[in-house]
Formats: sequence, structure tokens, C-alpha cells
Amino acid sequence: MNTRRVSRDGTALLRRLREPAPPRPEQCGLCGRDLPPGHRHLVDVEDRALACSCTACGLLFEQPGAAGGRYRTVPDRVLTDPDGTVDERAWSVLGVPVGTVFLFRNAVLDRLLAFYPGPAGATESEVDQEAWQRALGANRLAAALEPDVEALLLRRTEGRVSCFLVPIDVCYELVGRLRRCWHGFDGGAEAQAELDAFFGQLTVRARPLPTAVTA
Repeated sequence: MNTRRVSRDGTALLRRLREPAPPRPEQCGLCGRDLPPGHRHLVDVEDRALACSCTACGLLFEQPGAAGGRYRTVPDRVLTDPDGTVDERAWSVLGVPVGTVFLFRNAVLDRLLAFYPGPAGATESEVDQEAWQRALGANRLAAALEPDVEALLLRRTEGRVSCFLVPIDVCYELVGRLRRCWHGFDGGAEAQAELDAFFGQLTVRARPLPTAVTA
């Protein structure tokens, strides 16, 4: 049998080939620049899609009407209203069938939409304008909501409703996290623990809604 010694360099090369390649960094959806963790996102309002963004592109599309208004930078604010509450009546008025929902206004379609996280992602439902007014017409967070790029994220637990104004990408992060751990009809204990941790992080991050605020 013929044998051949492999040099140290060759051994190192073989070891690298056996090891999984390191993940490539995400890239800006517009300029292609590599992005660090925690980067910003843009909303493509025509395609209803999120795109990763570098700082420069994010700043560019913060300007109203940039690129004809097709792209909008997702804000990073998380707000609560210590003086405002959402009661359980809103659940029946809005027709929410589950314990967690996020709601936002799509400016292109001129519709109010609700999304319910679940094992297959997020289920979409249109919200009647009259129902929105009855349930959330007096809610200051709802009044401060920016179309397309922000959402109201609500969770009902044991007779209490938590309500946050959040960036829309936060909602899709939650959808992805729940999808990975969902079991059974209601998600199971692991999904409930994920929800507890997620809303706990939002509570720490959130700031009170200013007394006077405009969208």
C-alpha cells in the first residue's frame, strides 16, 4: 500500500475543509455592504417586505419621500403608555382568536391589519375601521403609530393586556422565535416561556410615551 505523509499545512487545510464554513455576514439590501449584528431594517412598502440596511441607507430613507416613498426606515423606539390601558373587551371587538397579536396600518393598501404568530409564521387578518375605533380609538399608542414601520404588539394573560408600540421588525423577530419552538395548539410551555422572555425584554427596553407626541 502506498502511503504519503501530509504536511502540517496540508493537515490544517483538511481540518478547515471538514469544519463548517463561518456564516457570511448579512448585507445591506440596497448597497450590498456587509452588516454587523443589530443593524437596521427598511420596509419596502410596495412589496410589503423587510430589507436589511446599513447606517447610511437607513439615514437616507428616514427622509420623507426618499425613493418616491417606496422604502421607509424602521424606527427603533419602543413605547408604553403608563396612563393608558387596553382591556379584554378589545379582544372581542377586534375578533382576535389568540393571546398575542400585532396590528399596523398598511398605507399603500389603506388597511388596518392584524397578524397572529403561530407554528406556520404569522396569520394575516384585516381589521374593520369601526372595530379599530371602538377598541383602540382612545389609545394614545395607537394614535402615535407610524404606518408600515411600527405596530401595536399586544398580549393577553390572566385578565391583563400588555400593549407596546414597537418597530415592525421586532414583531417579525417574535414570529420567527415562536415558530422555532411552537408545539401543539397553543404553542406549549416552551413557546409560553419564549413569550414571557420576549415581553420581559420589551418591558426593560420600553420608554413612556411623551405627553405630547406626533406620529
